[in-house]
Amino acid sequence: MKFHEMQPQEIAKAIQTDLQAGLSSSEVKKRREQFGWNELEAEEKQSALLLFFSQFKDFMVLVLLGATLISGLLGEYVDAIAIMAIVFLNGLLGFFQERKAEKSLDALKELSAPNANVFRDGKWVKIPSKELVPGDLIRFASGDRISADVRLLEVSSLEIEESALTGESVPTSKDISPIHEGNIGIGDMTNMAFMGTMVTRGSGKGIVIGTGMKTAMGQIADMLQSTETLMTPLQRRLEQLGKILIVVALLLTLLVVIVGVIQGNDLYTMFLSGVSLAVAAIPEGLPAIVTVGLSLGVQRMIKKNAIVRKLPAVETLGCASVICSDKTGTLTQNKMTVTHLWTSNQQYHVSGQGYEPVGSFYRNEKKIQPDQNEQLKMLLQFGMLCNHAELIQDKQHFRIDGDPTEGALLVAGMKAGYNKVKLLNEFKIIQEFPFDSTRKMMSIIVENRKGERFAITKGAPDVLIGLSESVLSDGVKQYVNLPWRKTLQTAVDSLAEQALRTIAIAYKPIHTKGRMLHEAEVEKELTFIGLQGMIDPPRPEVKDAILECKNAGIKTVMITGDHVITAKAIGKQLGILQPNSLVLDGAALQSMTVEALEEVVEDVNVFARVSPEHKLKIVKALQNKGHIVAMTGDGVNDAPAIKAADIGIAMGITGTDVAKESSALVLLDDNFATIKSAIQEGRNIYENIRKFVRYLLASNVGEILVMLFAMILALPLPLIPIQILWVNLVTDGLPAMALGLDQPEGDVMKRKPRHPKEGVFARGLGWKVISRGFLIGAATLIAFIVTYHQHPDQLAYAQTVAFATLVLAQLIHVFDCRSEHSIFSRNPFGNPYLVGAVLSSIVLMLVVIYFPPFQPIFDTIPIIPFDWLLIVAMASLPTFLLAGSFFVRKK
Repeated sequence: MKFHEMQPQEIAKAIQTDLQAGLSSSEVKKRREQFGWNELEAEEKQSALLLFFSQFKDFMVLVLLGATLISGLLGEYVDAIAIMAIVFLNGLLGFFQERKAEKSLDALKELSAPNANVFRDGKWVKIPSKELVPGDLIRFASGDRISADVRLLEVSSLEIEESALTGESVPTSKDISPIHEGNIGIGDMTNMAFMGTMVTRGSGKGIVIGTGMKTAMGQIADMLQSTETLMTPLQRRLEQLGKILIVVALLLTLLVVIVGVIQGNDLYTMFLSGVSLAVAAIPEGLPAIVTVGLSLGVQRMIKKNAIVRKLPAVETLGCASVICSDKTGTLTQNKMTVTHLWTSNQQYHVSGQGYEPVGSFYRNEKKIQPDQNEQLKMLLQFGMLCNHAELIQDKQHFRIDGDPTEGALLVAGMKAGYNKVKLLNEFKIIQEFPFDSTRKMMSIIVENRKGERFAITKGAPDVLIGLSESVLSDGVKQYVNLPWRKTLQTAVDSLAEQALRTIAIAYKPIHTKGRMLHEAEVEKELTFIGLQGMIDPPRPEVKDAILECKNAGIKTVMITGDHVITAKAIGKQLGILQPNSLVLDGAALQSMTVEALEEVVEDVNVFARVSPEHKLKIVKALQNKGHIVAMTGDGVNDAPAIKAADIGIAMGITGTDVAKESSALVLLDDNFATIKSAIQEGRNIYENIRKFVRYLLASNVGEILVMLFAMILALPLPLIPIQILWVNLVTDGLPAMALGLDQPEGDVMKRKPRHPKEGVFARGLGWKVISRGFLIGAATLIAFIVTYHQHPDQLAYAQTVAFATLVLAQLIHVFDCRSEHSIFSRNPFGNPYLVGAVLSSIVLMLVVIYFPPFQPIFDTIPIIPFDWLLIVAMASLPTFLLAGSFFVRKK
């Protein structure tokens, strides 16, 4: 149907919807069955079976399967079955790890899905956009993403950026007039809004005429479905490491086979040993464990109210050196409360807390009735009219639906006994000019019952003072001369010194009728009425979070649109503003180049009176000085700065869809303390990945060296292939995964930020891998040699002792990997998952040694109790030897 050619009533009739009440719940259910969910068809996911079989595509696993085939052909059926079982278990482990990562990603997509404001059963509700059906009435405002194809019914200065569909980056102005032209393109349908496009200005309301694949976006869904899987820099480095290890492993395999055959061992045994060592050398579980580690960290972040939208941000968080944070709602509670009013050289105090509409008005500590003062009445009533906020009560709890500043103005008026619904009956709104961060004000044109029209403007005091030609003084207009400007500015400064945010209210009679006016002709020659001063108290937990960030080498910078004096007051309260730090305002920023800003940016802790456009300049200046910058934002104009920052952070509550789309991290509670927690978690995730890289590689080096040393010394093989494979699966896999769940070390937020180009083996990790691996291999070999000399006719027994020593040495070493310092610097029971993994590995080792059905498979012999003293002593030696050297170095 050509909805763009139809009138609103025709559309409502054609699509069978009620413009007064919206769709009913039962009708929505019917339409969902008919039209389905409002979402684009996703790529078909890989089936569970294919995902399982994909675990066996690894080159070394294929080599191992080839070795199994050879075992079977040579009649070694027990070996072949055992190897097959271990390969199968390894594949199963990889399968579950990938499934967990996939489910985590799905959960993230669900959490970050956009919402829509829809009119159903006679009331406005917020629902996930995928629940929309044709016929729904929806509304949207600046910064929102359009959730479906919509025929517009009402618009107010509405502009929509449609580049996703048209390629045209300039926003399109919208209206509601029917279009009767012939074949017209999407870009010319000015009375339509399309799924996936962004509202850049104004607001609107419309009727959903297409959902899911029936939208314009649905027609180009193939372009949207080809989502690229992001690899983090760490994952790329580990992939490169894996390739190096494969080459090393193949060379080692060749060396082992050649040396073994030269020394008289049979080719088949040496080939199987070589392949087993190659599999041991390559930590094939590492990519999956890294993915699971990142996934688990992301899940923990969700519990701490932070959604990671882009996986590389997890790593980058650990490198952050500067957090540029919005003040309102992030550093403060976002519960604006009007506490002071100013008119005609008189200051008034308003009692009451938060959004509860209960309070009294005082002048010079004497209670007054606002109704008895015409100017005060205008100040409060006009603040309510020029306002989109709504007060909602839930079980004695009051909350604001809308902007907190507008909410404070609404509640102040309600404390005086005024009702917005009644006011709208007295003053009909004819036209609106929405708030704009460039103009720093909002205006409406109203008509009273006498037919008189006038504009009401609210906005930043310094802007409105400049636009006012007169001021109300005791109900009489007076020309704004220089003394009056000084008086008004003094009043603003007086309120700002009390850390109050000030909003000015002005008005202007309108004598023009019959045509729509432009904001430029309305917002001038105003009459200044007064000021409302409000405070948004700091969040109680933020001060400690800022101090913790400071100790972690992370500087906190406050960015606010508030007055310089207000910004200074809040900055001092929170400990952001230090005695020697600078404060820069928007005017100074405007006149500075990025190069000029670089000269002072490291000394600035507070940016005041800043417009969103300035944020990009701040980010660039800090990055040019070598900082890794986290930048918060919530508005459309914040998007460039959020995107340019190393870690773009969007507000989950107040943030627009544009800001969220540009961000790497979304704060569900808009709280600065959550940024601190996310950085701590980001650092911990990286450290946990280092821990299991350290553990896996040191264990694998130990396995390789014990075999290599034995061959060089012309000794029998200390381990048989099946034992090596068993160690690689059970001892390596379970504890390594448990390390990914480790809690952060106590000093993780006392270290300086990590350099973004830091290698995996930085900070001595490479040496730890080699030295620990060497000692584990040496200790295992010593235990083997001692036992073999005691029982030269029982090679299988000596191999069982070596097997037990290697397993225990690795399981003790895993506790050493929990700390950058020493095994004694952390409580060994601090990670219950690791304790459980180690105990289960020990139990499985004992089963292999003492359970008769497994003994012929793994070629093990029960170890006598006395020899456990040797095993425990040699297994403990590597870790405690290195712990001792740590304490010597410390002294």
